[in-house]
Amino acid sequence: MEDSNVRAAVEDRVVLVTGAGGSIGSALAGRLTLFQPRHLILLDHSERNLNEIRSKITNNNSRTSFVLGSVSDLDLLAEIFGTYRPQIVFHAAAFKHVPLMELNPIAAVHNNAIATYELAKLCREKSVSNLILLSTDKAVNPISIMGASKRVAELALNHTRTTTAHMTAVRLGNVLSTEGSVVPLFLSQIRNGGPVTVTDPRATRYFFPLEEAVDLVLSVAVQDASEIFIPTVNAPINIHAMALELIRESKSENHNDIEISFTGLRPGDKLTEEFLYADEAAHSTIDPRLFRVVSDIAPLDSFDAEINSLSRAVEARNVPATIEVIRRLVPQYQPSETLMRPVRELIA
Repeated sequence: MEDSNVRAAVEDRVVLVTGAGGSIGSALAGRLTLFQPRHLILLDHSERNLNEIRSKITNNNSRTSFVLGSVSDLDLLAEIFGTYRPQIVFHAAAFKHVPLMELNPIAAVHNNAIATYELAKLCREKSVSNLILLSTDKAVNPISIMGASKRVAELALNHTRTTTAHMTAVRLGNVLSTEGSVVPLFLSQIRNGGPVTVTDPRATRYFFPLEEAVDLVLSVAVQDASEIFIPTVNAPINIHAMALELIRESKSENHNDIEISFTGLRPGDKLTEEFLYADEAAHSTIDPRLFRVVSDIAPLDSFDAEINSLSRAVEARNVPATIEVIRRLVPQYQPSETLMRPVRELIA
């Protein structure tokens, strides 16, 4: 994406980044400062992460505000929008660790789905010109609550957007060097002499360098469409093969003795990820790295009512009711056995 296009979209405008202390959020925030927004608001719930990005973003030509708090805090969001009046919102805040979210489904749905819906409504109410959601390939035919919650977030944007309030999403795969990425884990295990833990020898994933992921997000921000976008991808990478290659390339003295241990797929894990539902098609865009996703599925008339039901279930910490609503919103969602076992015990 040409820097001039991004600059034209961002320069002298008020920009909000949620999840700004995370790996992608902080890299995105750093890049945005180059395009001289009038005011950059960085929101994150982690004091440590926000302080770290605060130490990095200095001596730029735009005002920067660092806000400590959660995107699911509606009073805080209202205060941010009332005080700063953002014109562009990059929504990177999310709970993304699949096995951990299987153990904490209420937190996943609250933070990823409901908070995104409320943020989208606020953007519409306050005439924000563009809301960009960082979604995931795990939102397609999900078997994890994390993926299902991100699919609901996509649907929330589709339901809330208007002709003047563009709301777009980009489905990313695994971003290298981010927190929880498998590559830093493998490298750490190699340094410690192994074993290197691989879930399944057949498992594959799509990987993107961090800078490329940021480029894709910025490219989506200048697309003149309120839709979902996916990246142009090569063949997925076999995780076992990646582990073997990292071991071979290791400078560790005992790299020939490092073993690989197959641990089995974790709750919510899929063997392979995908970027499109069966009823979706990918159309080319002006950026050869991006496809626009087209679907024949009409927005759900009862979406607001379903989200209200979901909010009540989450507020009551009612996991069975939460899953029931999610499955109505995302019929393709197949909850994991780990998640369903306590649900069956509760309703037995």
